[in-house]
Amino acid sequence: MPSQDFTTPSAADVTDPGPEQTRPTTPQIFLAFLMLGLTGFGGVLPMLRDMLVERRRWLNPEAFTELLGVCQFMPGGNAINMSVAVGLKFRGVPGALAGLLGILAAPTVIVIGLGVVYARYADDPHLRHFFAGLAAAAAGLLISTTIKIGLPLRRRPVGLAIAALVVLAVAVLRLPLVPTLLVMAPLGILASWRFER
Repeated sequence: MPSQDFTTPSAADVTDPGPEQTRPTTPQIFLAFLMLGLTGFGGVLPMLRDMLVERRRWLNPEAFTELLGVCQFMPGGNAINMSVAVGLKFRGVPGALAGLLGILAAPTVIVIGLGVVYARYADDPHLRHFFAGLAAAAAGLLISTTIKIGLPLRRRPVGLAIAALVVLAVAVLRLPLVPTLLVMAPLGILASWRFER
């Protein structure tokens, strides 16, 4: 089945297929996201960028950052949205389903197992230390990924300004996330269109 392009101009721009060798097959999409789900403890977003940009080179850094922005604004988890979007771009609906099933299969089984263990041994101090250690490692991964995601914006002052305003609104002023995004996203699009042409 031929690949299916996104309908929005920005999505089409950010998913440039690039060289033929970077276009994965449907099984490759499934296996890639399956491995991502298996190894992405603490959140798959840091490893998602590493896989798509640095190891498999399916997307360049700019494309990843822009596509993540599209997925960030959609309901649901970023990584899950990305698995669908990437699969859809390269292999159409089968690719989207392969990405979705791949990223959900292993974590679903693992989380059910850990949930059973946690429910039974939640008061064990060793188990509490274990989860505290995982949380610290996850925070470190997220900070590292945030820096990498923000690097493509360093030559785009408008994008940096919008990002800084969102951080200020959400992290400092503690404004609600959804209303903030509903205001800042159109503002960012308008500012980019006006000043970055």
